[in-house]
Amino acid sequence: MSRHERAGQPAQQQDLIDIPNLVASYYVREPNPRKVSQQVRFGTSGHRGSSITSTFNEAHVLAMSQAICGYREEQGITGPLLLGKDTHALSEPAFITALEVFIANGIEVHVQEDMGYTPTPVISHEILRYNEGRTEGFADGVVITPSHNPPQDGGFKYNPPHGGPADTDVTTCIEKYANAILSSELVGVNVVGYDEALNAKNLRRCDWISSYVSDLKNVVNLEAIAQANLHIGVNAMGGAGMRYWHAIAETYGLHLTILNDHADPRFSFMTLDKDGAIRMDCSSADAMAGLLSMRDTFDLAVGNDPDYDRHGIVTADGLMNPNHFLAVSIDYLLRTRTWPNTTQIGKTLVSSAMIDRVVAGAERPLMEVPVGFKWFAQGLASGAIGFAGEESAGASFLDLQGKAFSTDKDGIILALLAAEIQATTGKSASAYYRALEAEYGQSFYARLDMQASYHEMEAFKALVEAPPTLTELAGEAVTSVLTKAPGNGEAFGGVKVTTANGWFAARPSGTEPVYKIYAESLKSAEHLAALQEEAKTCLTKWLAC
Repeated sequence: MSRHERAGQPAQQQDLIDIPNLVASYYVREPNPRKVSQQVRFGTSGHRGSSITSTFNEAHVLAMSQAICGYREEQGITGPLLLGKDTHALSEPAFITALEVFIANGIEVHVQEDMGYTPTPVISHEILRYNEGRTEGFADGVVITPSHNPPQDGGFKYNPPHGGPADTDVTTCIEKYANAILSSELVGVNVVGYDEALNAKNLRRCDWISSYVSDLKNVVNLEAIAQANLHIGVNAMGGAGMRYWHAIAETYGLHLTILNDHADPRFSFMTLDKDGAIRMDCSSADAMAGLLSMRDTFDLAVGNDPDYDRHGIVTADGLMNPNHFLAVSIDYLLRTRTWPNTTQIGKTLVSSAMIDRVVAGAERPLMEVPVGFKWFAQGLASGAIGFAGEESAGASFLDLQGKAFSTDKDGIILALLAAEIQATTGKSASAYYRALEAEYGQSFYARLDMQASYHEMEAFKALVEAPPTLTELAGEAVTSVLTKAPGNGEAFGGVKVTTANGWFAARPSGTEPVYKIYAESLKSAEHLAALQEEAKTCLTKWLAC
């Protein structure tokens, strides 16, 4: 995918969405349930789409909400449902629709007290706190968010009682129920008016900001950060955690300069991503260009996407590669937290091999799973996994007592961890990573996004069923061809080819018509380039079959 000529430059008027048309389309466009593209489809983290393409409309949210009511009844989940939303334009109407259905079905619904925005990790944290010590009446949750997706998109995520993203068995069940409801023209959907929902006895307003912020001291050393008096720049990115950052600064006496701390569903303050789209990806240097231009103003700068499940770390050296910060976080936590030696470190199989080296150096067990944070949720909830991270800048970790703080990705605690590392070690996270390179050697890692046809996206299914034969890659003997993750034996929807000093993996995106090629060399940049070229050649051949 070629870089757009205006990547990294401020959005202009012609780049902004038409919000009245988007919201009107949510209500008036009817999806065709016979078209696969317009059905409910849960990817790695919920259903996503846009009202203007009839892929995220009122009918979808009515069907998914009613399906969750049915799933809860089937599973005997009788506690409250925690309902949150981010700042995308479609999140507000979808939140209203979902609330009307959940209230009509007699479910006790918890929301932020002012009906405001709620980050994904806060919903996870509050589910865990509500369920702690209970043997029945467990809570679960729904977050209305398409994460970092462009402004025209909407999204819907379900988190069961363990607090993290629902696994495939759960989402498959909800998909099936929802699509049956769509096909029956929404027969069986219970719904009340919004005014009735707002005044319902089964609606409870909660102060989640105070609850979450007051508990942060139990997962990050905030006293050390305050004592170091670091000047931290925060790109709130107009997202659901804007008020949380202000509360953190006030509660713990931190020196924060908070930027883009107002809701703008057009996200007009953004710089364009590499493909010229407005995409609130805090791990993208193009999307974070505004903050990067100010990095010399701060001791450290951080950013989060609209639902705050991702983190971006900016030091004097620039925006950190997410893999680098994951390795730093793991090494630091293993040195400073008193987790049992049996506590696992979780990574996705497309994350850097530097993580493998750090974990091996600490003599801790590694759990390598497919892409998707759902694979970590149960392990974090039980305390079996101490840290879990994805190469796409999503991670979470246990608190100072070794208990789960959140079982979904938590961009806030990762950003604060970067500050803790700098406060206690006296060096930035990027300087810390250079020390890891001196100990474990260099890694050369990159991801390519390739535009894909419908045939190519579908061809991945056959590729997984019949893995290709390959004996040599970039001048080295192939040591394995994987279609399942070694940590849990689950298929990851793609293929990974490894050698002694490098690897590549390819998998289709769950949200866009692209497939992603990940590659890493433990030798050189030239070797990485060779891996990428051979990977592209292999994929062109394999997906054409």
